[in-house]
Amino acid sequence: MDYLRITDWDTAYNNVNHIPDGESYPANWAEQAAHYRNTVDCELDIAYGSTPRETLDLFLPAQNPSGLFVFIHGGYWVRFDKSFWSHFAKGFNDAGWAVAMPSYSLCPQVSIADIEQQMAQAVQHAATKIDGPIILAGHSAGGQLVTSLVCEESNLSASVRARLTNVLSVSGVHDLRPLLNTKLNAELKLDLASATAASPVFRTPVAGTKLTALVGSAERPEFVRQNELLANIWLGLGASVSCIESPNKHHFNVINHLIDDKALVSGLIESS
Repeated sequence: MDYLRITDWDTAYNNVNHIPDGESYPANWAEQAAHYRNTVDCELDIAYGSTPRETLDLFLPAQNPSGLFVFIHGGYWVRFDKSFWSHFAKGFNDAGWAVAMPSYSLCPQVSIADIEQQMAQAVQHAATKIDGPIILAGHSAGGQLVTSLVCEESNLSASVRARLTNVLSVSGVHDLRPLLNTKLNAELKLDLASATAASPVFRTPVAGTKLTALVGSAERPEFVRQNELLANIWLGLGASVSCIESPNKHHFNVINHLIDDKALVSGLIESS
């Protein structure tokens, strides 16, 4: 891929305006998620902290769970909650795994560092409910959050870290410094120091980390670059890395792999 100098950073990180009917996706997700919650065995609004958004939903398979899959949603750390994403539990539920989906507080009420701490608490709490291996996954901003959890600075306990077998970043943002050039930063309130500190590309993955970095080939070029960037750097830091560019997928449908891509799901499970 040829990389050209970027002059409009808001356009570079804008997905809605570059996806056909992009504005319709959130409402469709919410409808599908509500239907899924009404058709499967689930425990909703489990508190993992003391604030209103510190809750998670747990989706259970038909049999005794073989492990725990945690999905952390995106939305640039400023929008959405767990209620939009329930149906993305289907692939791992069908494979016999329990799926936890947490909400978190949003910027600018909290910082990205605060959200990282909340996600560590959410994973810790979910791990007390489900035994076995743990796979972490996140989309977009959630990709930053899950990869931060497998870095040396993570607040996860040693016992939970020992259960982590894979981390999946889907269209993740892993170098946050470019966001300093966007209007979004009015809500994120990042400066160079905090953007660097929150960027997984500047962190060291714990020994034994297995990373799958997934992105759609039809995404904005910055997301393709960010995906390759993390895979490249973490490979050089000793992680086991798989970098995947899904043909013809964009930022809003690449996460459908969690619903209907049995090969991806089984691959993550089998390497656990």
